[in-house]
Amino acid sequence: MSNAIDSLQGFNFNVFEKEAIEKLKCGQSLTGKDGVLTPLIKRILEAALEGEMESHLSGCKEQGQTNRRNGKLKKVVKTGTGAFELETPRDREGSFEPEIVKKRQTVLNESLDNKVLSLYALGMSYEAITNHLEEMYGLEISTAKISQITDKLMPVITEWRNRPLEAIYPIVFLDAMHFKIREEGKVVSKAIYSILGVNQQGCKEVLGIYLSEAEGAHFWLSVLNDLRARGIEDILIASIDGLKGFPEAIAQVFPKAEIQLCIVHQIRNSLKYVVSKDQKVFMVDLKQVYQATSRDLAEHHLLALEEKWGKKYATVIKSWQANWESLSVYFKYPDELRRIIYTTNIIEGFHRQIRKYTKNKGAFTSENALMKLIYCACQNVVEKWTAPMHNWALIISQLQIYFDGRLNLELR
Repeated sequence: MSNAIDSLQGFNFNVFEKEAIEKLKCGQSLTGKDGVLTPLIKRILEAALEGEMESHLSGCKEQGQTNRRNGKLKKVVKTGTGAFELETPRDREGSFEPEIVKKRQTVLNESLDNKVLSLYALGMSYEAITNHLEEMYGLEISTAKISQITDKLMPVITEWRNRPLEAIYPIVFLDAMHFKIREEGKVVSKAIYSILGVNQQGCKEVLGIYLSEAEGAHFWLSVLNDLRARGIEDILIASIDGLKGFPEAIAQVFPKAEIQLCIVHQIRNSLKYVVSKDQKVFMVDLKQVYQATSRDLAEHHLLALEEKWGKKYATVIKSWQANWESLSVYFKYPDELRRIIYTTNIIEGFHRQIRKYTKNKGAFTSENALMKLIYCACQNVVEKWTAPMHNWALIISQLQIYFDGRLNLELR
């Protein structure tokens, strides 16, 4: 390699510099198919290859071999600045093995895969990535090749989804997103359920991403068992949106966990059964329930709500009464903790961030295509989760009191 570098010492960069400046003045781009940098890279590489060949032939001569040059081999190579035809010298014995551009190597930019994955993670389609690479770098890459590159994510995703987890998570949230997938010539809806945990340091983590084939107690039991198998021994509080079967699954796998049903979801479901002309007044009365300062006061306002609206909206009132034990858990805690667990807004906010990367997708070609993009988007989002939640020092101190003996915090 040192001989290849030495061969560049006589390369006239000043001449190229003048040529490049003139081309840039005329509006020619720096990179891309016809970019100013592309011919420079071609010249440098060919000069370096000539240096390697000289070194190789000198070595052959020292060993008493009669090897000599045998023309040149042409091939199209791709780099981050553009594609071009490269002339590689050959020797008669075929023993020359270039280092700077190896035999059969056609892509010189080792970060090409990373470039494709970065664009894919931004939600760009295969076609859009192909067009972008052609326009910016002069690289002609088929959608099939891009699919092969992104398929490299699957082992990474499998490893990530099976990574070990911490033993204790004070708070866990669960919610779902729905996407369209093409399956056997049809477009079907599939649910992606994500579980977000807050660890003992107050930092958010995506504990798992699960593709649901059939929602229900059996599905949720498998999810919770998976979390336990990956190391979780205890969950203090689980904030969920009332998905069928999930509370029962939590009770079986983590029997000590307290379950808080999302108040916001309960309100949304209630308003579906209240006519529009009554909704404003109904909400004024309902706020007296879930914004009460204590559980006793909340139950007092719930009785008042039943007296006023019970006959007209019996289904709504019965729903609040039936779910009251799980809806009212947050009342036992101080305000700092109440604001975190009474709703699944934290995980819904995470899903809104994911949607920014998937919003341009009509229907995914497969479950793997969906999981690849969800994973990439997820990694982009969690990069920003570097600080603990607001007031976490106070919150974890309160949790230590309410869940005495179940946290293993170490004082430092």
